[in-house]
Amino acid sequence: MALTVLRGGHVVDPATQRDAIGDVWFEDGRIVAPPSGRSPDEEIDVSGHIVMAGAIDIHSHIAGGNVNTARLLLPELHRAIRARLAGTPLSTAKWSTFETGRLYAQMGFTTVVEPAMAPHHALQTHLEFNDTPIIDKGALTVLGNDDFLLAMLRDGEKENAINDYVAQTVENTRSLGLKCINPGGVEAFKENMRAFGLDDVVPFYGLTSRQIFQALQKATQAVGIVHPLHLHMNNLGLAGNIETALETIDAAQGLPLHLAHVQFYAYGKEGKNGFSSAGARFAEKVNANKNVSVDVGQVMFSDTVTISSDVLKQFNSLPGAIPKKGAIFDGDANGGGIVPYVYKVSNYYNAIQWAAGLELFLLINNPEQVFFTTDHPNGGPFTTYPELFALLMSKELRAEHIARLPAEVLEHTILPSITREYTFYEIAQMSRSGAAKLFGFTDRGQLGPGAVADIAVYKRGRDVAGMFRRAALVYKDGERIVRDGEVSHYTRGKTLHIKPRYDEKIVKRLDSYYEELYGLPRTIFDVPDAALPNTDAFAEVACRV
Repeated sequence: MALTVLRGGHVVDPATQRDAIGDVWFEDGRIVAPPSGRSPDEEIDVSGHIVMAGAIDIHSHIAGGNVNTARLLLPELHRAIRARLAGTPLSTAKWSTFETGRLYAQMGFTTVVEPAMAPHHALQTHLEFNDTPIIDKGALTVLGNDDFLLAMLRDGEKENAINDYVAQTVENTRSLGLKCINPGGVEAFKENMRAFGLDDVVPFYGLTSRQIFQALQKATQAVGIVHPLHLHMNNLGLAGNIETALETIDAAQGLPLHLAHVQFYAYGKEGKNGFSSAGARFAEKVNANKNVSVDVGQVMFSDTVTISSDVLKQFNSLPGAIPKKGAIFDGDANGGGIVPYVYKVSNYYNAIQWAAGLELFLLINNPEQVFFTTDHPNGGPFTTYPELFALLMSKELRAEHIARLPAEVLEHTILPSITREYTFYEIAQMSRSGAAKLFGFTDRGQLGPGAVADIAVYKRGRDVAGMFRRAALVYKDGERIVRDGEVSHYTRGKTLHIKPRYDEKIVKRLDSYYEELYGLPRTIFDVPDAALPNTDAFAEVACRV
């Protein structure tokens, strides 16, 4: 590829500590140092623009069985969306894998992680990834309610055996790490339990949620997975669940732990409605525990659908569905629940949720310890990210939105008193450099020499949301894919995965287990290269030594 330089932009790149007017050079799909004695083949004036690395979304539900069930359940959410652009495959289709890649690219996102891939649905997820253009993808494998693991823990098996099972499952499903969803609670749901806390006991297995997630937390570290255990805690969405969140952080015992969509756990019981924001308490705890990282799962006022493998929570949420329909399916591990919902600014509870999420963003000190998500689509669609960036960067804009909330909400949130405004540098820390560190990505989230040339260029202006919604230029692996807010060229991204170490003896044990339990070979759930239409679909990310 041609030697290209972006001239005169405001380069914001925390990984290399750049925050000033400068140039960015790239060639053959990689960032390069300014070459000596060579002139660029292409020189682009980006003065008046912000230049960042391509953004990384660490937690967004974009593929898999639950996502597809939601598409089928709610065709009405698609009718208002314009049809796919003419000249693209299936141009009459609406929201789809293809549209996901296009919309992310237009906002300057170049890498997205699906956080909940069921091992037995891995092939389906990877086929969808393969059909999603432009962006690089990755997934987290879900364990923590599966019989094989729970039986090992119940029977007191050695840590090495558990570590081998975790590593083999992550490698076999070709993911980036491990997710645990309401550990033990989903299995308890099968035994008609409708509530499950950190120290409740799973029937038949005699294990607590605390024991399960601690075992997986240790295993993740032991096998060299960089990303900490990605934990969906117990008691999601319940008033007073701040206590569960704080106890879970204490239970981490100083080991690395990532807590997912924590806005949904930042609730107290104050006020006549018995529901208040506890975002300040949660943020204080995170600030005091550097081993813990979080993503927020910000609620945005919009029509959406909640998608989760936490079937216990989703079953309990069915009566509140808007519109009145939903889907719950139970599986051999987590299953899934799809419940549509509308977040309204006039709704007291929704307004508290909105405020709690912003409190978390604004009160957690380190932008590389808190990550930018709406838990798409659970708190709102990823297409609302530009509006959220704008809220974080402007206390005046937040004040305008706060003025629309029910008056009683202001008695139970400290959001109006928070004056912090995120800078472009902090936005880049949260959505670029910090996200790369969280997964061990050494080739993205930055603009240093050797990194992939994933670059987002935004035209600076007063309309911050508009700036982030339609990037002026986006490059993926050095190819220009967006110009003036529209995708101009479609490329094929990679699926990122890791290969953690393990003893091959676990494979024989799993083969016997599947044969005895299902009467089927374990290999029917494999993700072979031959299943995908292109031979270069995957790219390996190194594990920790």
